[in-house]
Amino acid sequence: MYSPAITDFVFMVEATSHMFITGPDVIRTVTHEEVTKEELGGAAAHARSGVAHRSFPDEPACLEAVRTLLGFLPQNNREDPPRLPTRDKADRADAALDDLVPAEPSKPYDMRTLLARVVDDGQLFEIQPDHARNIIVAFARLDGRPVGLVANQPAHLAGCLDIDASVKAARFVRFCDCFNIPLVTFVDVPGFLPGTAQEWGGIIRHGAKLLYAFAEATVPKLTVITRKAYGGAYDVMSSKHIRGDFSFAYPSAEIAVMGPEAAVSIVFRDELAKAADPVAARAAYLAEYRDKFANPFVAASLGYVDEVIRPRETRAKLVRALAAIGNKRDTNPPKKHGNIPL
Repeated sequence: MYSPAITDFVFMVEATSHMFITGPDVIRTVTHEEVTKEELGGAAAHARSGVAHRSFPDEPACLEAVRTLLGFLPQNNREDPPRLPTRDKADRADAALDDLVPAEPSKPYDMRTLLARVVDDGQLFEIQPDHARNIIVAFARLDGRPVGLVANQPAHLAGCLDIDASVKAARFVRFCDCFNIPLVTFVDVPGFLPGTAQEWGGIIRHGAKLLYAFAEATVPKLTVITRKAYGGAYDVMSSKHIRGDFSFAYPSAEIAVMGPEAAVSIVFRDELAKAADPVAARAAYLAEYRDKFANPFVAASLGYVDEVIRPRETRAKLVRALAAIGNKRDTNPPKKHGNIPL
């Protein structure tokens, strides 16, 4: 078996496949730790760690998944990925999407449901579903064209970007760019995950990997902002600031440096402390902030969003945008390779 460090995808079969650098016998001798092969390097363990990209209950399911994966890929990096016929209408509207994203900014929802209602026939082929669950990466099709999906998952860690999510998405973005697969990014991100564990673990360096990957990618890049798009995390998620081609936003989108609550607490700290009625003053400042900053129309007026769309129009807008730039040809400055912050 090739080392997962140099292979693109690793699929494992539950209970029968194992990988490890040093086996249970060596570990028992050196560290006196008792562990089984399954606990140490089984499919479940590596699916969680991210070493394995998918795990399957048996070999037929694993081989079928390999066939599915290869169906999204071209024969080589100079060809376009194979387009397949579909009966799913390109301009299909889905009224259920209008009510899918909760109005309350703190209420979670499953981004997979939204993705499935947009892509051809509701079919997603997710990569690393058990690792860094706060971000989703998957292959799918739009009007028969293969695309790579990158999406924040509000149902886990509120969709924050952390070290694992940044690395997971960066590798997927770079893979799609290698094989001319367009990228479609769905954004609902409140920021980078705060905390000493993240800072001491190098979130600045690891988060930069995702920014670098999106900025360097030359394939068509489409972005849909569904709700929160705050600060540097918004910038990293294939925004127009880092060479995104098309950017759409739902009316529920909030595009700002930070959320209204945090912004008002910081910006108007002195005013709130001196106010005769802090509660009323806070409510007024929140309303002002939302009106001026935390909505997609200000960003659209500045050119950072191409169009504010109704959620039901998502599929039609993406298919049309992809058709407009499907033959995009872009090249980076001549060099052996860029210096990604590894």
